[in-house]
Amino acid sequence: MENPFKQLNQPLKEVPPELKGKVMHDIAMAKLFMELAELFSYNLGHVIDSVTRNREKNK
Repeated sequence: MENPFKQLNQPLKEVPPELKGKVMHDIAMAKLFMELAELFSYNLGHVIDSVTRNREKNK
């Protein structure tokens, strides 16, 4: 078995454009899903902070 750490000193190889395009598309889709999830979910830290502040004001 070849030692994979010997390949670390080798120069980087160019990635095929179609593979690069697919990876960039996948990253863009993942970013979109993360932004949509953030848009439709609660920011729990903000919710807890606002609830505790409202309780302190009502006392």
